[in-house]
Amino acid sequence: MMSFVSLLLVGNLFHAIQAEQLTKCEVFQRLKDLDGYGGVTLPEWVCTVFHTSGCDTQTVVNNNGSTEYGLFQINNKIWCRDNHIPHSRDICGISCDKFLDDDLTDDIMCVKKILDNVGINYWLAHKALCSEKLDQWRCEKS
Repeated sequence: MMSFVSLLLVGNLFHAIQAEQLTKCEVFQRLKDLDGYGGVTLPEWVCTVFHTSGCDTQTVVNNNGSTEYGLFQINNKIWCRDNHIPHSRDICGISCDKFLDDDLTDDIMCVKKILDNVGINYWLAHKALCSEKLDQWRCEKS
């Protein structure tokens, strides 16, 4: 009986720490506030997010001494603060771990600041993979 309870607890813990893996259509619906902002269409965003984080809200990537967080891979040297970079510019005024939850409100707020400051080229995948032939990234629900 004890091993069943332990297994049940481990299973619940694993579920609680799993990332939220979004589908293409979920990303399309949840990023509607970004459609057209900075001249970037919604299909461009879906494509960019897919190639940047795999549509996973808890993606964390260490990259040449900095860390990138969440769906949009927002960098801790410039845009948010964490314990790894004590002198971050923190332009978005937010803790980086806020980009790892499934509430995209603060992510979108920061993305708009990134667009206003440096534009869509912040996301390298955009120019290389998401600037043309975007029909596959649409998700119109009937």
